[in-house]
Amino acid sequence: MVARIAFDAGTSVSHNRANQKNESRGKETMATKKASGSKGGGKGLSAPVQPSADLAPIVGGKPIPRSEVTKKVWDYIKAHGLQDQTNRRMINADDNLRKIFNGKKQVSMFEMTALVNKHLS
Repeated sequence: MVARIAFDAGTSVSHNRANQKNESRGKETMATKKASGSKGGGKGLSAPVQPSADLAPIVGGKPIPRSEVTKKVWDYIKAHGLQDQTNRRMINADDNLRKIFNGKKQVSMFEMTALVNKHLS
């Protein structure tokens, strides 16, 4: 439905009610985000986590953010050429990664994430 609004100057503007509803929803959402959106230091990906003794040879033994753990695991995989050449979604385990992968010779990159998370506290 389109409504016409006339102004004193003699001009008119058309408004689409659907657009008005969407705009008001966006404003509410943004206001809600601003009110509750505080930067929580030390939460989520930025929270330092302690790698296990098995994961330490790959990412180091000091507490680091979860995002850095993921980055360092991938750096290790690329540096040692452990990504399968025919199926790039599969990761071949060397001796260090086999400890993380519960003794498996090969895991998918999606399974790898869950296995690595078990070695973080």
